[in-house]
Amino acid sequence: MCRLLVSALRLRARARLSTHDARDLTQEFFARLIESNTIGDADRARGRFRTFLIAALKHFLANKRDRARAKKRGGGRHVLPLDFDAGEDRLSREPTHHATPEKIFERRWALALLETVLARLREEFQAGGKRELFERLKGSLAGQGDAGGYANIAAELGMTEGAIKVAVHRLRRRYRELLRDEIAQTVADPADVDEEIRDLFAALSA
Repeated sequence: MCRLLVSALRLRARARLSTHDARDLTQEFFARLIESNTIGDADRARGRFRTFLIAALKHFLANKRDRARAKKRGGGRHVLPLDFDAGEDRLSREPTHHATPEKIFERRWALALLETVLARLREEFQAGGKRELFERLKGSLAGQGDAGGYANIAAELGMTEGAIKVAVHRLRRRYRELLRDEIAQTVADPADVDEEIRDLFAALSA
């Protein structure tokens, strides 16, 4: 939900809505999704879940434009505990550019997915009593680190440099496995995982 919240807030910036109006629209959007069980209508066989969310948001905003704005904020609906301040903070740190809200949504979706994968990997290492090893080696997932760095880490952790290199190899392999697992949950066909990975990393590099 936080990912779509950021997208909604970005739409507010593009549409020159006030912060309060954007928050009201976001609250109502999620309230309608939950109350109408619209999420339950998402069919994995018909495409990606993030595409479904974008379409649902567009449909909601189009309907709002066709109806008179409610006189009272919230319309009597239950207020959901959405972290608007965090969403605004993320928006304020987005670089200034001319990307569409959809492109921004794609980027935030990709970043959130990678954060989820990293969190799962951290939890696995912590469960195995290797949290410190993970914290020292996680930079290697982004291609950081060299032979000298591995030697220093090995000395600090009381391991051999060879053992550190093996640990890095296993860390990267497990990261790829968890990434594929997370993506597989959002696509209709397992065969689409590779294409989705390419699309997500393209969104990050755009």
